[in-house]
Amino acid sequence: MKMKGNKEKGKVPKKPVGRGVIVENLQIYAMMLPTLLLILVFCYIPMYGIVIAFQDYVPGASFFGEGVKWVGLKWFEKFITSHYFGRLIKNTLILSGLNLIFGFTAPILFALLLDQIRHTGFKKLVQTTSYMPYFISTVVVVGMVISFIDTNGLITNMLTFFGMERQNYRVSSTAFPWIYTFTNVWKSFGFSSILYCSIISAIDPGLYEAAKLDGANRWKQVWHITLPGLRSVIAINLIMAVGSVLSANSEMILLLYTPATYDVADVVGTYVYRLGILEAQYSYTTAAGLFVAIIGFIFTYIANRISNKLTGFGLW
Repeated sequence: MKMKGNKEKGKVPKKPVGRGVIVENLQIYAMMLPTLLLILVFCYIPMYGIVIAFQDYVPGASFFGEGVKWVGLKWFEKFITSHYFGRLIKNTLILSGLNLIFGFTAPILFALLLDQIRHTGFKKLVQTTSYMPYFISTVVVVGMVISFIDTNGLITNMLTFFGMERQNYRVSSTAFPWIYTFTNVWKSFGFSSILYCSIISAIDPGLYEAAKLDGANRWKQVWHITLPGLRSVIAINLIMAVGSVLSANSEMILLLYTPATYDVADVVGTYVYRLGILEAQYSYTTAAGLFVAIIGFIFTYIANRISNKLTGFGLW
């Protein structure tokens, strides 16, 4: 006798979310609480201040009430029509694009290569060494890089030995994008590979044994077993990376660049810092930051739709 109802065959009915489910998972919710509070305090409550992007804001004045001068989209129009707008967007896209190409792929390649190391002691040594730069302050890392690329720096001396001209590469517009990209990748690739390494270690070893019996070499095992196992994480990380393409590492750029390299190093983040923090143009720079955030959300949405269609994985 067939059961009547609207449930399709083979589908497991969803468990209703109620008080019992919350009590059952109370410890998990308690662990989430500090993180949720941090996100609320530092990410959501400050969003209240974006209203000054639509005002002629004076420091110390109220966001609402008498005396507030609303200017609509004036600051957005000023930013978009600014003499520096084209240069800022171009530099941001170039630096973020280089970091996306090399910074996104480096942890994946490193995790794949690390998985091929069979000597456990050496493997742990390489892992530990690759993580170390991440825990060093950005200020210290940039200070090391500046000393290396100075006129008499270590890297400059090596390049001179191979026939290149001796110069201070920090003030070279041609060298800056590559210096920034290399520094960013070197500092973060080891730590970023932890997630990929953990997923690779969770793949069923029986799949590799079966592939060996079928005559698959290491490259074919990586292509047909390891990479498909990483596909979901790669897709999600790529979506987030595409969404932040207009948010270059402004902190590192501020420490690395000089007025001589403004033409290739000045990005939206550094521009906002100079005008917002140093010149107190709060409404204008808030509008610039909000503009970048909106474009980033649009990029994230588009990347998520494409990822869902191509891979079946996405943020939502």
